[in-house]
Amino acid sequence: MNFTSLGYRTDLMLLQLSGSVLTDQGDYVVVRTPANPTFWWGNYLLFRTPFAPGDAVAREAIFRQEFPAAKHLALGLDTVDGVVGSEDEVKALGLEIDRNTVMTAREVREPARPNLTSQYRDLSSDDDWEQLLDLSLACATMTVDEEYREFSRRRIEAERGLCGAGHARWFGAFDGERLQASLGLASDGSGVARFQNVQTRPEDRNQGIASTLVHRASRYGFDELGAHTLVMVADPGYLAIRIYRALGFDDNEVQLGTGRAPATS
Repeated sequence: MNFTSLGYRTDLMLLQLSGSVLTDQGDYVVVRTPANPTFWWGNYLLFRTPFAPGDAVAREAIFRQEFPAAKHLALGLDTVDGVVGSEDEVKALGLEIDRNTVMTAREVREPARPNLTSQYRDLSSDDDWEQLLDLSLACATMTVDEEYREFSRRRIEAERGLCGAGHARWFGAFDGERLQASLGLASDGSGVARFQNVQTRPEDRNQGIASTLVHRASRYGFDELGAHTLVMVADPGYLAIRIYRALGFDDNEVQLGTGRAPATS
């Protein structure tokens, strides 16, 4: 399958490496992650074109046919310019529109304010990975309920599996044995490596940890993995994007997704 969006192309690369299944239906691709059914962006439809008039209702119906048990709704667009199409119709259905910035780097600069206090190493022990779950929950931007905990646990199991299979490395910054920050870098050997889940505990932010961690992982990607392009997907409204730009990542395209979270009772 060919995809226009570098963001989705690398997303799907990682999902397939961790066991997700892609089915090409012509106008759209069905993405399924049986091991994590409540993973919204592991169970979604990726359409090849923006919304034409009438598509919003029709595409929601297609999603319900493909995922009859799903409580969420997630529709991606394989485009690069952030144009939704019939945006008013999409919003009328109560769908949120997410525009993320896909960034690339072919070289990186040293961080302006490196952190030399923390220790930097791979996650290796069961305790390290358990701490990654705690870190992910501490950094969550949504309500952490039991369903979200289970989704997070299964996602981290998949990430650990990618590392065990040699497709990824998960890096951590530690204060002694306490995990302060983490990220993943994964590749299928094609020369493109994708960053995943750059996270820093709230109490450990503004110390140069994230920029140092991203730089060290980037050097691994270029020097040891042999990647020619590093890919980072970032929220354009969040301050971390400035860190990536300072290290040498350039804005490349807009990754566009629409969806609706499960209704809360």
